[in-house]
Amino acid sequence: MGVQVLFSFVIYTLINAFTPGPGNILALNTMTNYGWEKGKPLYFGIFAGYFFVQALCAFFIFGLENFINPIMNVLTYAGAIYILWLAYQVAISKPDNKTSDKQPSFWIGFVLQIVNVKIFLFGITALTGYITPYYSSLGTLLFFEMIIATVGMIATLTWILFGGLLQNTYFKHYRIINIILALLLLQCAVALLLH
Repeated sequence: MGVQVLFSFVIYTLINAFTPGPGNILALNTMTNYGWEKGKPLYFGIFAGYFFVQALCAFFIFGLENFINPIMNVLTYAGAIYILWLAYQVAISKPDNKTSDKQPSFWIGFVLQIVNVKIFLFGITALTGYITPYYSSLGTLLFFEMIIATVGMIATLTWILFGGLLQNTYFKHYRIINIILALLLLQCAVALLLH
């Protein structure tokens, strides 16, 4: 694995983990509305769900690598298209400051991640685009997915711990932040197609 591919993987992972998504927004709003103590069950549900989904992605890609090898090229192009779509969505997105009436719970956080298409596509795209061209063992795929889940957990913790500050800053400057993130994602898509 070359430095450019590893750099693109890291950038892709950081942007996907730290950009507003269902888990980060729910964690932010829960922190703002309920605080750390009341929100802990939900946060732990989000974290557990993230690790569970990424492990599922590793098993899925491992199965594809060993049984349906030709589909990997298709998934690489599908991943690049997804990254381009994500870049577009990030560039045009606006902050959503709605709050939920439901009490925070572990299962709300966990189930959110199970149905969170963003993190499924994130895990599958990262593996098929950056990892499987170089590694194919289940242990290595799980290792990289656990890195993704750990970065995702750190990102969610960041949204939790700096909820009010990030929310105000993002609301004020969301357009420029989104454009910068979209351009970095565009670079990731190009690197994915060129390797």
